[in-house]
Amino acid sequence: MIRVLIVDDHPIVRRGLKETLAAESDITVAAEAARSEEVLDLLAAHSCDLVLLDLSLPGRGGLEVIKDIRHQFPNVRVLIVSTHDESQYAVRAIRAGASGYLTKSSAPEELVRAVRSIDASGRYISESVASALVDFARDDQPAPLHQRLSDREHEVLRLLTAGRTVSEIAGELSLSVKTVSTYRSRLVEKLGLRSTADLVRYAIEHKLFN
Repeated sequence: MIRVLIVDDHPIVRRGLKETLAAESDITVAAEAARSEEVLDLLAAHSCDLVLLDLSLPGRGGLEVIKDIRHQFPNVRVLIVSTHDESQYAVRAIRAGASGYLTKSSAPEELVRAVRSIDASGRYISESVASALVDFARDDQPAPLHQRLSDREHEVLRLLTAGRTVSEIAGELSLSVKTVSTYRSRLVEKLGLRSTADLVRYAIEHKLFN
């Protein structure tokens, strides 16, 4: 039996994922979480094989949660189920330690197939994700500036785009205000911008976050 933890802050999405998996005789949903802060405690309390993880969570973002899971529960796999297009996040998520990536527009059959594939082989790479990986590896065209950001810089950008202040970001990421300010300065420099407002506009124009 494949035991799954579903992590998504939208109850309707969690219900849909649970109903899809519950229809399969070899898969069971062991627990659900709405916030990233719940994940590690639930994994400690339940014997899970796989985490279905949304990337855009309140508080600590999905990329950081992937790393937490891989560090504390190395035998637990992570399948990202996100609203974000593969070209925006798949490579970053897999580099962080995810075993697969699906968008929420994927068919239920593909979700089940991905869960079984990861349980059997440790990996699920769809055609669209494979294409994103190939594009990332190509050196004959310039990569978008935001692909050069570190995961931490990317996370700070996400929170700035969500309207968080530097102090709020420092609290959520357990960093000092000075450190977050440094990340913000790096973001402005790397993206060739001038202000936090420019950062927000850039993220919106490039559809980096929902």
